[in-house]
Amino acid sequence: MKRMIRIGLWSLTGVCVLAAGVVLVGVLAGERKGARIVSVPVVSLAYRDDAQALARGKYLYESRGCMDCHGASGKGRVFIDDPGGLYVRAPNLTSGSAVIGRYREADWVRAIRHGVAPSGRALMVMPSEDYNRLSDDDLGALVAYVRSLPPLPGEVAEVRLPWMVRALYGFGLVKDAAEKIDHGLPPARPMTATVSPEYGAYVANACLGCHGAGLRGGKIPGAPPDWPPAADLTPAGSAMARYDAPEKFVGMMRSGLRPDGSPVSRVMPFDSFGRMDDVDLGALYLHLKALPAQSASR
Repeated sequence: MKRMIRIGLWSLTGVCVLAAGVVLVGVLAGERKGARIVSVPVVSLAYRDDAQALARGKYLYESRGCMDCHGASGKGRVFIDDPGGLYVRAPNLTSGSAVIGRYREADWVRAIRHGVAPSGRALMVMPSEDYNRLSDDDLGALVAYVRSLPPLPGEVAEVRLPWMVRALYGFGLVKDAAEKIDHGLPPARPMTATVSPEYGAYVANACLGCHGAGLRGGKIPGAPPDWPPAADLTPAGSAMARYDAPEKFVGMMRSGLRPDGSPVSRVMPFDSFGRMDDVDLGALYLHLKALPAQSASR
């Protein structure tokens, strides 16, 4: 009996050592991966600073999720501080930051559209897939507004990943911002804001980071383990079945409550998305209702 126990203990020890070795290999691979230089095609934009462009940029900043991470003033904030060890602080975007204050026009495009820092390293936590398809006009307006923010003191970006997440990153199961993007895609063509499925598809780019490229939902990659999965927004899912009229969908996006009064996911950025105007939300509704049926979630 004692012999069997010893064999079991040695086997367990061997499994633990092997698992620790696998994690260490993944962590080291992740460090090499994070240090790589990502070369992306970057074309500088001609930034307008007229009142119309600044107003459009402010609207995009407040309604497309930028404010959720960087704060209304742009000085940055901690938006994930998970007991499991995941910690993310978004950087100060104002010219009061020694880092952002040195940004050139091309650096803004590289970071927002491609998820790559001016140094050439990939940004770890930046939903650039949501902004990659912004038209040049909208991206220029967004950057113009951010650059117009009053300079404020604030912290630089800080991302702390648990060992297991670092290992998963090394093995490619967790991706950084640059990995999630097809950098060869051209920006979206300029679009007139109308309540149409076509314009709704443009608005829906803001949903890609959580709901996936096909908006089929599922576990949000790299999110804290206690975050609920993103809803499947295609006809195969049950989420959009609750909204048989655009007014119900708009009401949910503004209040965070379903038609029956129950709350939607606590991680949905309603403070931002609820600021979308009636045209954007109406178009988004039409696009989601027109999505092709999918049979499997992410």
